[in-house]
Amino acid sequence: MGRELTIAILAIAVIGLLHSTAAQKTHVVGEFLGWLVPPGGNYTYEAWAATQHFAVGDLLVFNFTDGDQDVARVTKEAFNKCNSTDPIKLMTTSPANFTLDTTGEYYFIGTKDKHCELGQKLAINVTAEHVSPAPSPAPRSGPVTYVVGDKLGWLVLPGGELAYEAWAYGKTFIVGDTLVFNYLNGSHDVAVVTKANYDSCNTSSTLALFTNPPTRITLNSTGANFFICTFTGHCAGGQKLAINVTSGSTAATPPSSTATPPSSGAPPPGSSANPPPGSPTSPNTPSSPTPEGSAAASLGAAGLSATFLSIALALLF
Repeated sequence: MGRELTIAILAIAVIGLLHSTAAQKTHVVGEFLGWLVPPGGNYTYEAWAATQHFAVGDLLVFNFTDGDQDVARVTKEAFNKCNSTDPIKLMTTSPANFTLDTTGEYYFIGTKDKHCELGQKLAINVTAEHVSPAPSPAPRSGPVTYVVGDKLGWLVLPGGELAYEAWAYGKTFIVGDTLVFNYLNGSHDVAVVTKANYDSCNTSSTLALFTNPPTRITLNSTGANFFICTFTGHCAGGQKLAINVTSGSTAATPPSSTATPPSSGAPPPGSSANPPPGSPTSPNTPSSPTPEGSAAASLGAAGLSATFLSIALALLF
């Protein structure tokens, strides 16, 4: 009887260990944008966080350039005031890894110079476990006008198309809605293109081209819609937006894309190293080291622990 009970307990432990470890997720803050002073202020990291779901056991990874950036976990009050005098934890070496070990709100800022005031700050909410996506939004009463990128506007960002993917995430676009593109006249434009031209950033042919801001485009048919900037290097640098338009209020899945992040090398015009007139200046995008303690490593640890438990079970026979 004692041996059977021990076997049951060990079996439950193995199952629990594998379940909890497999459920862990690694969130690389800002993806390939990294952790820096972002263009557009707070919006960039707010938009990134909106695409994530954080649960206890997940790992938060900050990639940045040592010496130029750091990351501090702070209280809500310190976050709101950008007060870095008494952080809960300060990390100065990249990659900086934070394990989300409790539910509730977490607040992170950069403590260098005026980095926090300029938007290098992140607030997230951590739940007990990963849950299914939220239900579809309630029906709308009429068309909606969306300002693409909100205060960020329509420009080339150091994080590539991530920012516009994040902006579109969770939004419902229906026939009759209007997109407004704000940009600097003569420095950008808006082209409506096919998916093939969107994926390849082919600007030789367009379905429609707009050159005078603000550009207002009414969504008059259902299906995928693709927009790029035709200025040299801008689309490749991430100035592109893909959305799905539906006939009702059901949220549409963003169109798939084969586009990849911009390669290293000379930045395109309007990027962080060569920002367009009137855009905020931002440090160079840091390289993204492989995060320590990633989910793959955790699964390896789980396999090792499960092996030891299996050996223990074998020794009972």
